[in-house]
Amino acid sequence: MPGIKVHIIGVAPCGAASLTPEAYRLVQQADVVLGGARLLDMFPSVAGEKVAIRNNLDEVADLIRRDFKRKRVVVLASGDPGFYGIAGYLTDKLGRELFDITPNISAMQLAFARIKESWDDAALASVHSRPIEDILSIVRSNRKVGLFTDDTHSPGEIARFLQEQGVENCRAYICQDLGSDREDILATDLYSLKDMEFSPLNIMILVKDNRSKDMPAGRYFGIPDDEFQRQRDGLITKLEVRAVSLARMRLKEDSVVWDVGAGSGAMSIEAAALVRKGSIFAIEKDARAAADIAENIRRFGAGNVIVVRALAPSGLDGLPDPGAIFVGGSGGRLADILQVGCHRLRTGGRVVVNAATLETLQAASAGLKANGFAVEVTLVNAARSKDISGLTRFQAMNPVFIIAGWREGEQAE
Repeated sequence: MPGIKVHIIGVAPCGAASLTPEAYRLVQQADVVLGGARLLDMFPSVAGEKVAIRNNLDEVADLIRRDFKRKRVVVLASGDPGFYGIAGYLTDKLGRELFDITPNISAMQLAFARIKESWDDAALASVHSRPIEDILSIVRSNRKVGLFTDDTHSPGEIARFLQEQGVENCRAYICQDLGSDREDILATDLYSLKDMEFSPLNIMILVKDNRSKDMPAGRYFGIPDDEFQRQRDGLITKLEVRAVSLARMRLKEDSVVWDVGAGSGAMSIEAAALVRKGSIFAIEKDARAAADIAENIRRFGAGNVIVVRALAPSGLDGLPDPGAIFVGGSGGRLADILQVGCHRLRTGGRVVVNAATLETLQAASAGLKANGFAVEVTLVNAARSKDISGLTRFQAMNPVFIIAGWREGEQAE
């Protein structure tokens, strides 16, 4: 039956009254209506079969696949179905062409309206059925954050976690039961939330002062070398080399990255801006360098960088498998590091090694090839301008070999 559509219809917190006449008609005439129990209760007059959506998304998709050709199917969603909603899952599972999506006012929009704050400059995230650790870099790197919570990650639990991670206290708003006769807006501070109880239906908004220590002075790609804290001048990958090395790593926004021999952490900090939903593990054995990395994480608001004080490769055992590996320093253990890294690397991942000597170039190329990897080498030979008595000349930097390795024929996950 060509032209048949399953309708995903967003419902605002005030319920059925928020629907357009056409959306309301589609719900009332549906043979099957799927949605959360709270949403289904908003439509008591629906004569069609009601199916509750809980943690049964695969069953929901199977039901739609089975019924859509012979029954009129409507899926109810909270607010905008495409904003941390069910639309993404269903369109990925069953195909975009099957669905028509009707958005509504989301609880997040309503929450910002209630506290009279604009939200075009806010970072929005969710801990609903997601690891709480995912929000740390977002909270650290943004002045204004809106969060969808759940029963496990309540505002109190989030507040405890953020304080334990050293996030500075700030203004906090909890917008509960929006659109109902129980609606309540709590304005307080982040730390005060730890011992409070809340309605399960809430939106959490954090607003920092512009002078907050969590706010980086400025984030951009290609941070000048002298902006990084470092006690030893040699422990940094120069800006020009960082740029090419990061390009060769082919990072994605959710990549897990190992930065082995991280030095001052310059590569980790730059990668953090590209891997906003992932994690970077800065592995460094030297205590002074590890302290520098920690300071640079604070300085640049790179909350998704984790310092691992360890000697590679033994210190890699407890880390999650990486999608990209950068080796800036190996302490003479390059072959062992590459053997472990190549074995642990995820499908489609890349290993990038920096080498300042021909011997390290040869060892890196041989180590990657021994593990079945294809190899490509780039030589970065750069120079920077320097003022000499009112004139300008160029001062050459040490040349660096950038060795990239990957398994031929693999596509990134």
